[in-house]
Amino acid sequence: MFPPSDNVERPLKAFTAGFGTETNSFSPVVTDMAAFERTFLYRPGEHPEALTEVSAPLFVLRECQRQQRWKIVEGTYAFALPAGPVTKEVYESLRDEILQQLADGAPYDLVALSMHGAMCAFGYDDCEGDFLAHVRRVVGADTPIGVEFDPHAHLTSAIIEKADILIAFKEYPHTDFLERGIELISLLERCARTQWRPAKRAFDCRTIGRFHTTREPMKSFVRAMVDAESRPGVASISLIHGFPWGDVSEMGAKCLVLADTTELAERTAQEFGERLVRIRSETFMPPLSLEEALAVAMESTKPPVVIGDIADNPGGGAAGDSTRLLSLLIECDASACIGPLWDPAAVEIAHGLGVGGRSRMCIGGKTGPGSGTPLDLDVEVTGLCGEASQTWAGTHMSLGRACALRAGNVQIMVSSIRDQAYGPDLFSAVGIDAAASRIIAVKSAQHFVAGFSGIAGTILLASGGGPLETDFRKIPYRKIRRPIWPIDP
Repeated sequence: MFPPSDNVERPLKAFTAGFGTETNSFSPVVTDMAAFERTFLYRPGEHPEALTEVSAPLFVLRECQRQQRWKIVEGTYAFALPAGPVTKEVYESLRDEILQQLADGAPYDLVALSMHGAMCAFGYDDCEGDFLAHVRRVVGADTPIGVEFDPHAHLTSAIIEKADILIAFKEYPHTDFLERGIELISLLERCARTQWRPAKRAFDCRTIGRFHTTREPMKSFVRAMVDAESRPGVASISLIHGFPWGDVSEMGAKCLVLADTTELAERTAQEFGERLVRIRSETFMPPLSLEEALAVAMESTKPPVVIGDIADNPGGGAAGDSTRLLSLLIECDASACIGPLWDPAAVEIAHGLGVGGRSRMCIGGKTGPGSGTPLDLDVEVTGLCGEASQTWAGTHMSLGRACALRAGNVQIMVSSIRDQAYGPDLFSAVGIDAAASRIIAVKSAQHFVAGFSGIAGTILLASGGGPLETDFRKIPYRKIRRPIWPIDP
């Protein structure tokens, strides 16, 4: 699976670093240095051994170091949870820190970066394009630069120009980050050893969309991309889904192809881009309203029903403290659990009360208009955890200090670190048996499906507005290029 360990050619010298977040232009949560520190900020000598979604290039290069005696210079890996724009000072500080590390260890045979692809900062609509331009100036024109990135990216002309290899995850949920990391390093090694540089062409689909690859027609689309990569001369095909809530000029879905010739890259990109345009109206089922989802859940004969509250998904930059669905659950008086609801103040009060403590508490609704109104609830503390976490693709994602609160028949998992739901262990961390509830409400849009499918009788997607509006015609874009579907015919 990894680049072959019996390679007898000279060991290569590589630099690797990571930098990114997914910026929701409409989120009220500003991304500061603390956001990076809470999520994933590791400097040289601090990187964990475990594989994570954002560190596959580092993980693969360490294997190359062990198996083939490559020399690896590890730079800072800095990622923050999706939210609003990054402050200018924080972006420039982390950018310049990595650039200095890059310059200190030069020269290199290759540079392998992990980036999200949709980071914006105050004063920078295209952080990745800016960062890659600086990297290119440091290493020069001849050193191959490669990037593994999230498909929910903005594939800008600056990114395409400055990087030699661009590889996006093919799956959503993003379960293939290790495979794409291996692909990245393999193609970079080919560049370093043979002077090969692929032609890069992107087909702009002029589309804003949502493309879940666990179901048709996107399941077949991904399979077709993989099959086409076996064609002579085709090195890689990536579908960039785009990030619908990033209001930048070059946003939207694009098909990127790396190939031996410009003609082949352009023809293949057009083939897959036009294929996406033909099926785009079939790729995303509009979510139910919160009220509709609850009505279906109450009548369902296949409990538990898992409802994904996609409008309050922290994985897309929402605050994760909306009270709209919680309020409806309490009104229904159904056996239900909900989480993770982000409210550090409520967590602190609960830890002060202790398990069994009762109080009237103000829950959620604190961040912005999309959060609804705070709920004053009579609650009982039923569980506490000093450091809660949940599992995602084999890695543990911290939820920080957390608690379980019971309001009537509804159990609420409250966290001090903002994140989306990945699996049932987010509830069991504070003593909630999610499978025993009739309704499981989670703050997530798609990543929760893999984790909850094992216990769910039914899975529903629901939306109550907020910073992740799924009717893109209602989003107040100011910078996107028109025309673009579905805003325009």
